[in-house]
Amino acid sequence: MASVMKLFLAWRNYFVLGIAAILCGATPARAELVIDITRGFVEPLPVAVTDFFGESPDETKVGADIAGVIAANLERSGLFRPIDKGAFIQDPNTLRAGPRFGDWRLINAQALIGGSTQVQVDGRLRVEFRLWDVFAETQMTGLAYFTTPTNWRRVAHIISDAIYKRLTGEDGYFDTRIVYISETGPQNRRVKRLSIMDQDGANHRFLTDGGSLVLTPRFSPTTQEITYLSYISKTPRVYLFNLNTGQQEVLGDFPGMTFAPRFSPDGNKVIMSLARQGNTEVYTMDLRTRKVVRLTNHPAIDTSPSYSPDGQEIVFNSDRGGSQQLYVMSADGNNVRRITFNKGRYATPVWSPRGDLIAFTRMHQGEFFIGVMRPDGSGERMLTKGYLVEAPTWAPNGRVLSFYRQGRADKNGTVSSKLHTIDLTGFNEREIVTPVDGSDPAWSPLIP
Repeated sequence: MASVMKLFLAWRNYFVLGIAAILCGATPARAELVIDITRGFVEPLPVAVTDFFGESPDETKVGADIAGVIAANLERSGLFRPIDKGAFIQDPNTLRAGPRFGDWRLINAQALIGGSTQVQVDGRLRVEFRLWDVFAETQMTGLAYFTTPTNWRRVAHIISDAIYKRLTGEDGYFDTRIVYISETGPQNRRVKRLSIMDQDGANHRFLTDGGSLVLTPRFSPTTQEITYLSYISKTPRVYLFNLNTGQQEVLGDFPGMTFAPRFSPDGNKVIMSLARQGNTEVYTMDLRTRKVVRLTNHPAIDTSPSYSPDGQEIVFNSDRGGSQQLYVMSADGNNVRRITFNKGRYATPVWSPRGDLIAFTRMHQGEFFIGVMRPDGSGERMLTKGYLVEAPTWAPNGRVLSFYRQGRADKNGTVSSKLHTIDLTGFNEREIVTPVDGSDPAWSPLIP
């Protein structure tokens, strides 16, 4: 346990940022360069991301690294197309005096991103960036950040979020993490470990050693905490783990639990399904008092509950209608109504952080689908399908989903399970590269 605690504390220290941001001096100007991300397909916007200028070799290197992460973030969103740096006419040094907009129009750049890095006398790293609208020849935004040199990657994610928001009008999602279950070994003896990484797959860490089975990690929407289910000595226990302090505690022993808890929007409760006396129902637990309250009361199986972002309603799946379907009820367990009536079975519902949609897994005619629908069940659409696609989780801006995709076993019986992301419109599906197989992702809120 001591070695595990050291790992957690090291992870915590990595994310203690202490960033200060200031507006860079510029004349405000309204720009017309905006991306409409609500349409089904958006032609990626050509953007030029220059290496950030630095005086010393170390500053130059970190400036290039920051630019590389920003370009990769924007490209991975599917909304932007970074232009090959080999086409650039103006260099980062002369860009400090201002863009030669004609040079950038020649290579069809519609947005330009540049900046600088400088190590201060106190050892802190100052990172400045500016975003320009090339055709309007105006600066759209500019910020400077102060942090420790080792936190350059997080600064790159924060800058990416600022650019994304300025160009789309929506909050970004790059300064986030994903916790998931890493899997190794043969199918009949899978070793499952709790793992965490940045949303782009960087800074990967194994949080447990694989000595005990772990399942269904979930992030708190308000703090850097997760819950997960672990079978230590073959006894299922739900753990609450604080990523900032490295502390973990047992919420309780819950024999027969089918899914680990999810947090309420205020972070004060968890909601779960428990199997007691042969009957699976939905319960809540107050994290302050540990009081457990039963919400559903039906002989059918009620499971996988998820709160709406305002905490007023709960979506769950149940076979009370004869097949596994989705239901919505009030937070006190009243006013239960069915919202799915199509063919197939529905599972793993999760409410969007925006409150406008519910994501789910659907099983029909031997295939699995990841889909979304409105909270009343209308507007159902499938985003992707496969032999096995499951466990959708929302990015904090409600525009991107992560899930895992498992293929069929090969001739040796080997099965591959990979994490993916997909845009809300059903476009731009991408794999998140992880060291080993992965399943059951959960997306964090923006890091404080």
